[in-house]
Amino acid sequence: MSLPPEHPLVTGVTQSSPLITAYRGTRPERTPVWFMRQAGRSLPEYRELRIGTAMLDACLDPAMASEITLQPIRRHGTDAAIFFSDIVVPLKQAGVAVEIVPGRGPVMGSAVRTAAEVDALVALDPAVLDDTLVPIREGVALTVAGLAGIGDGRTPLIGFAGAPFTLAAYLVEGGPSKDHLAARTLMHADPASWAKLMAWCADITGRFLRAQVLAGASAAQLFDSWAGALSLEDYERHVAPASRAALAHVADLPVPKVHFGVGTGELLGAMHRVGADVVGIDYRLALDEGIRRLGGGVPVQGNIDPALLAAPWPVLEAHVLDILQRGTAAPSHVLNLGHGVPPETDPDVLTRIVALAHDWQPA
Repeated sequence: MSLPPEHPLVTGVTQSSPLITAYRGTRPERTPVWFMRQAGRSLPEYRELRIGTAMLDACLDPAMASEITLQPIRRHGTDAAIFFSDIVVPLKQAGVAVEIVPGRGPVMGSAVRTAAEVDALVALDPAVLDDTLVPIREGVALTVAGLAGIGDGRTPLIGFAGAPFTLAAYLVEGGPSKDHLAARTLMHADPASWAKLMAWCADITGRFLRAQVLAGASAAQLFDSWAGALSLEDYERHVAPASRAALAHVADLPVPKVHFGVGTGELLGAMHRVGADVVGIDYRLALDEGIRRLGGGVPVQGNIDPALLAAPWPVLEAHVLDILQRGTAAPSHVLNLGHGVPPETDPDVLTRIVALAHDWQPA
């Protein structure tokens, strides 16, 4: 299947943008920059808009999700928008009881830890998402239209989804966890049930990603927030096949695919091999070392330490300049954080980083 004729990549609107150029492995004239969680709690306009609206309700309100996505583009002038949503949205839309509890994160109505519980979950048909993801498709379309009126009108939208392991970890743990012990136990204690769960999560999240791309997103990013809890052997045997299956949902579409995980310095090569074009590197690993581990030929994204956003500007500036220079070891580099924007971040700091990156040239 090809992209719709009105898609920004087909019309050429975003095809030669700095972000898409870098994602395709060619270094553009300026280093593109965007920030994970750039649309959200660090912005006063976001906090004002969200008053009285629960997180998942905001995600499923097309007009609100679009407005929140556009806010950081207007304020910071980043080189990409990332659609405002949450990785558990497709779970909710498939029929899973889940809420996002302020200060805690996604919490499931009940944990899924036995073979019978897995069987009951996977009996939910992922095909229902064809109908229940309508608000997401509408929100993406509104956002793409809105981006056309900001700046030069070429800013691409990134669609995103949670990787199957991260979704499975939430489902098995029942909510956030520091060590994902129950998920890793199920992986080894009942590998057949684990494989069923991962295949179902791959289908759910892959459909979510595909819906965003077909509605107008020019790139797709798969987040594996909890994969850093895994050994390389466990990742390759019990997780990578499902991540590959999730990305297969957009494999036939000519959009760049980005894969990012937290604490995944030992997994980078395996994460690339599941079908990613670009690999995100978190702040725990020096960017040039991550590039080396990927073989030197893979476009990369990252990896400002979010903690330094609150440091004095000379300290942060030196850190950003160091990362930009280390990024020259790759064919191309998209500047980003090595995780998400902390909610207490001064928005003006992000704006200064964008300007710094746009003015910088390789030594």
